[in-house]
Amino acid sequence: MRFFRDLKKYRRYITYSAGAVLKSEVAGSYLSWAWWVLDPLLFMLVYTFVAQVVFRTQMEHFPIFVFIGLMVWSFFEKDLVQSVSLLRANRGIITRIYLPKQVLLLQRMAVNGFKLLISLGLILGMLAVSRVPFTWGMLWALPHLALLLLLTFAAGSWCLHLGVFIEDLQNVISVLLKLLFYFSGVFYDIATMVPAPWNRLLMAANPVALVMAGCRGALLRGAGPDWGPLLLWTGAALLAAWLGTWMIYRYENSYGKVI
Repeated sequence: MRFFRDLKKYRRYITYSAGAVLKSEVAGSYLSWAWWVLDPLLFMLVYTFVAQVVFRTQMEHFPIFVFIGLMVWSFFEKDLVQSVSLLRANRGIITRIYLPKQVLLLQRMAVNGFKLLISLGLILGMLAVSRVPFTWGMLWALPHLALLLLLTFAAGSWCLHLGVFIEDLQNVISVLLKLLFYFSGVFYDIATMVPAPWNRLLMAANPVALVMAGCRGALLRGAGPDWGPLLLWTGAALLAAWLGTWMIYRYENSYGKVI
């Protein structure tokens, strides 16, 4: 309840500070906001070239397939990397005034969430150009995106807390994210390229891969979710988010002394 009261109280701060960060990112840039479009598009072209030209992957709508994976991964990876050093980066604020520490995490999620929405808009445009039929089944991507937000908040809360006390956590998270990138199927289809039963096990054990596969199935085929793993990971993420929030409230008074 305290978290939701703080969220209501500081919602305007989250909105305005996220907007300020977005403006500062493109300040002085010749292409301005176009970088938010070019960045994922260029990565998509690179992975598409490697997969289709070098490895000769034959898959219908493969560029869109890769772009959806990059959309999900970019949001998750950026938030986790930034959350580790978030309190140290905002030391000047948290040592002078009281600010719920989750507000800083939500601000970063709002910044990266805005970029995720831009990527989602590009995907819808690519689907229209590729003449993929728009169906109500595409809305099944929403519960997967909701799980992505919940997972990111839960993992980010733990990284935010541990990053204060473990200086090497940034390096550890970077290595783990590199491994997770290749196990998440960003540029390949786990269901067809990983032999059974390892493909099912990998999908069930990796929530990021589950979100990617669910979004791809919904947007490209209108397929519904695999409810068992989706509900299981939603419950686990809720528990992890609750524990992370409780932990931050308990130890927040000591953060200023450590950093």
